[in-house]
Formats: sequence, structure tokens, C-alpha cells
Amino acid sequence: MVSISFCATSQNRDGNKISEKRGDCDHEDILEMIAHAPISKHPITNPRVLNEAYSYAKPSSFSRGMRIDLNGLTILLISGTASIDETGKSVHIGDFRAQMRRTLANITALLESEGCTWQDIVRTTCYLRDIDRDYEAFNEERTTFYRAKGLDPLPASTGIQAKLCRPELLVRLRPSPCFGRRNSRPMRKSSLAIWAEEP
Repeated sequence: MVSISFCATSQNRDGNKISEKRGDCDHEDILEMIAHAPISKHPITNPRVLNEAYSYAKPSSFSRGMRIDLNGLTILLISGTASIDETGKSVHIGDFRAQMRRTLANITALLESEGCTWQDIVRTTCYLRDIDRDYEAFNEERTTFYRAKGLDPLPASTGIQAKLCRPELLVRLRPSPCFGRRNSRPMRKSSLAIWAEEP
């Protein structure tokens, strides 16, 4: 039989402890606490390099990404990102490699706005307008970029041929980063520490 002890604390936005609860519980109580742990979410932006979708002449209803904080684990859900500038215009039309580089720069800026890097990416989904024509150039640009960033291990990846939202866009990437408490923002939150003791 294993006795499980816990310590749950709540903090305000300044990181000051509001309350703390200690006690013993069984595994069902633990699962119940985890299931009801607070989830914080907010949109990801970096207007220095990429405009917001709602600021287009015909506003579009999506965020550039969402940050989800769950008890010390942060997940960034980043929308598909392409070669678009800070005013919302497509750039490097007709130049696949330049579009790829701008796309990577846009994603880098979004990651930086959340205290994240390419080292935190666990998966990418890559959309190419013409995968037969452009995959070799895509892979060369990606490999060069990943080497420059020193990525090891490499993120998981899926490549898809797709009709993109604008006819001039040739590539669109959607990265999936996640990371631990080191990048957590100050916010009202609860934390839960659990340890088991053999009787």
C-alpha cells in the first residue's frame, strides 16, 4: 500500500502565496485534483514582424497563436505561419527560399515573444503548395536553419501538399512547442506537488 501526500499552493499574479493545503490522499483524489487544475490561456502576438489577423481590410477570425499554461507545463498552439510582413502583405512572391526564410523568422519572433526557442519545438506541420517542385529547396532551407539553431533532437515533422490561403504563398509552417516552468509567465496560478511514501 502506498500513502500519497500532497501540497497544493495558490499564488497571485505577483507570485505571492495566497493559500496552501497539505494532506494525504489516494490516487483517485490525485487524478481529481489534476483534472481540475487551473488552465490559463492568452493569445500570442509579435506585431513587430507579423500583423494580427483581425486587422486585415477583411478581418479574419483567428489568433496568431494561443499560449496554454497548465500547472507548470506550457503549450503554444501556433497558427499556420507564412511569408507575411507586419502590415499583413505577402512578401517574397515567387521566391520559395525567401518565403521559407521569412516564415522561419516570423515563427522565431512569435516564439521569442513567449520566452521560447526552436529548442522547445516538438513537432512541425509543413504545408507546401507544390511538394514535388519545392520539397528539395524546403528541406535544404530547413536543414540549414536547424543546424544553425543546433537542434538535437530534431522535431517530428509532417509534410503536406496543400492549397494555401493566398495563391502567392508557397509554404506555410505550424510548429508545436511545449516547455516546463522555466518559461512560465507570472500569473494567478495553483501548483500541486505530489510524493509517495512506502509505509
